[in-house]
Amino acid sequence: MSTIERVTLPDPRYEFGGDDHVFVELDEAMSFDANFEAMAITQQLRKKDIDGIFEICPANASYMVRFEPETIDPHTVVETLKSVAEETDLSEYQWDTRIVDFPVLYEDEWTHETLMRFRDNHQDPDATDLEYSAQLNGFDSVDEFIDAHAGAPHMVTMVGFVPGLPWCFQMVPKDEQIEVPKYVQPRTDTPSRAVGYGGAFTAIYPVQGAGGYQLYGRTPLEVLDTDQNLADFAESMVFPQPGDILDFRRIDRTEYDEIREQIEAGTYEYTIESVSFSPEEFFADPHGYNEMLTEVLRG
Repeated sequence: MSTIERVTLPDPRYEFGGDDHVFVELDEAMSFDANFEAMAITQQLRKKDIDGIFEICPANASYMVRFEPETIDPHTVVETLKSVAEETDLSEYQWDTRIVDFPVLYEDEWTHETLMRFRDNHQDPDATDLEYSAQLNGFDSVDEFIDAHAGAPHMVTMVGFVPGLPWCFQMVPKDEQIEVPKYVQPRTDTPSRAVGYGGAFTAIYPVQGAGGYQLYGRTPLEVLDTDQNLADFAESMVFPQPGDILDFRRIDRTEYDEIREQIEAGTYEYTIESVSFSPEEFFADPHGYNEMLTEVLRG
């Protein structure tokens, strides 16, 4: 049984950003420990509902809060954050979250057409992004590589860069992590809902625009719905939230088109199950824990 190797985090670094922000760096490198710590602290901070603190943003290995200096002293904010951190113990902590079925049409025609237009920007102009990534990570074929990418769920570790874009870290031990560099020179075009990969993160592009991640496919699902037409966007125009677990599922063009028709008609409902996530249980047996999570999703 494989386990996740734990990381000993350094002392946090607290920095003021202007008059109304505090930035807290938990580590210089992303790890499950750093990310789970950021999520746990920010979740506890929200529950306290402290007067004067009105924006809380967890990130991959850090977090930031925005406060009203007229209401709460900046140094009091820092002391409060330190106190919450001291109270947070990942070995005893768990949080309620969602596991979501996320269909992906890998090797789709739209991202393929885009990536072929930008081969001069790429490390290997003679290979597609999937071919390059498969070779770089030691896979014998693109199909094996896709099976690996869709073979274990991904956790949303932060949302940002552009509104609605989730950064997703695959929930596997370090020696199983896929790693690829970004393009040598970014593209000036990327289709909306493109599924890309850079470093060790999967990202879903909410809208059409520039980008530098390797392109693997396209999801029919929206991650950003500014008009909030779909039922799953009733509370927020951004669907993914830090701590969500996305289970990427390989689909064919027929299913892709069927889902898009429902999305555009405003009738599609995302397949979501509520789960209680335990970092300690995940660290102890990531593969077994992932299997349990996907069994909950599949019913």
